[in-house]
Amino acid sequence: MRLIDVARLLFGVFAVLFLIAPLIAILPLAFTSSIFLTYPIPDYSLRWFRELAVADAWRLSIVNSLIVGTGTTILAGVLGTMAALGLRNSGLILPGLFRTAFLLPMVVPAVVLGVGMQVFFVQIGFANSYAGVICAHTVVAVPFVVVSVSASLAGIDRRVERAALSLGASPLTVFRRVTLPLALPGILSGAVFAFATSLDEVVLTLFVAGPNQRTLARQMFSTIRENISPAIAAAAFLFIVGTLLVAAIALLIRSRSTQPKTPA
Repeated sequence: MRLIDVARLLFGVFAVLFLIAPLIAILPLAFTSSIFLTYPIPDYSLRWFRELAVADAWRLSIVNSLIVGTGTTILAGVLGTMAALGLRNSGLILPGLFRTAFLLPMVVPAVVLGVGMQVFFVQIGFANSYAGVICAHTVVAVPFVVVSVSASLAGIDRRVERAALSLGASPLTVFRRVTLPLALPGILSGAVFAFATSLDEVVLTLFVAGPNQRTLARQMFSTIRENISPAIAAAAFLFIVGTLLVAAIALLIRSRSTQPKTPA
C-alpha cells in the first residue's frame, strides 16, 4: 500500500472517529444505574428506558412524535411529489426560481420560520394544535422530498411516457402506471427523510406547539434545562437508533432502485 493510500485511510478513520465521538460518549450512559450522568458507570441497568415507558411526560412525547412524524411524512410526501412533478414540466417559466423557492426552508434560520409561523398560526387558529405542528414540520420536510423525487424523475426516460400516450393511455393512466412506479423509490426515500426531519425538529416545535403537543425532541430540550437526567441519554439512544434505522431504510431503497432490472 502506498503512503498516500495510508494517509487517506488514516484521515478517513480520524474523521469518522471525530464525528461519532459524542455518540460513543453518550450511549453507554443510557444504561447507567446512577441518577447522574457520570463516568465510570457504577452498574448497568435499563431503569431509564423504563422511565421513558412509565413517566407520563416521556410517554406522551413519544406518542406525539409518532403522530406528528406520520402526519408530516404523509403531507410532505404528497406536496413534495407534486412539486417535483411540477418542476419537471418543460413549459414551466423560470424553473430555477421555483426550485430555489421550494428549497428555501433548508437555509432560512429555524428561529425566523418559527416566529413567522407562530404569528400566522395564531391568526388562522392553528396555534397549539397538532395540525399546526404538522404543518410547521412539513415546511422543513418538503425540500427533502422535492430533492429525492426530482432525482428519481430525472432518471425516467420521457420516451417511455410518450410511448404509453401514443398507445392510447390517458395522462392520468400514464402517471399511475408508468411515472409513479418508476419514481416510487425516490418518493419512499423522501418520506423516510421527512419522518426523520420531523422527529429531530425542536425549534419550530417550541414556537408552534402547546403543552399537549410536546414531542420527544422538545421534551429532551426541556429536561436538559430543568434537570439533567440519564433519561435524556436513554431518549438520545432511541433517537440515534431510530435515525440509523431510517438511514438504513433509505440506503436500501436507493440500492434497490439502482439495481439493473432483468426482463421477465
